[in-house]
Amino acid sequence: MVVVAAVDRSERASAVVREAATLGKAFDEPVAVVHVLTREEFVSLERTNVSETGEAVPVEGIIGTAEDIAAEAIEEAAVDATAVGLMGDPADEIVEYANEQGARYIVAAGRKRSAVGKALFGSVVQSILLSAECPVVSLRIESD
Repeated sequence: MVVVAAVDRSERASAVVREAATLGKAFDEPVAVVHVLTREEFVSLERTNVSETGEAVPVEGIIGTAEDIAAEAIEEAAVDATAVGLMGDPADEIVEYANEQGARYIVAAGRKRSAVGKALFGSVVQSILLSAECPVVSLRIESD
């Protein structure tokens, strides 16, 4: 089993990682810090690289970028964890990864949004809560 910390590029990431590490320590489970690059982020990175180098970015390079973002969150939180980079829809990829790993918990923090904003644009944390097979710890962090 593993405790999965789902992080983005926000200030909330280190708090998510620290909470996951606390759960990992309590249950003697390893922690995997997961960052998912969306299709839009992939396209943006691809365009930038093509315009700068004239070459496409291999998928492994994109996954490596996502893994680097997860590693930054681990470093900032100063905990022992494994960085995992994925690409696709964040909620789907996080839940799929957690299921594959037999996760004990998923830890995530959402943005503060209005009800209309959630209805129109959805919420990654909300989607994780609704589709995860394991318990989800949702942190409410007021920064951002």
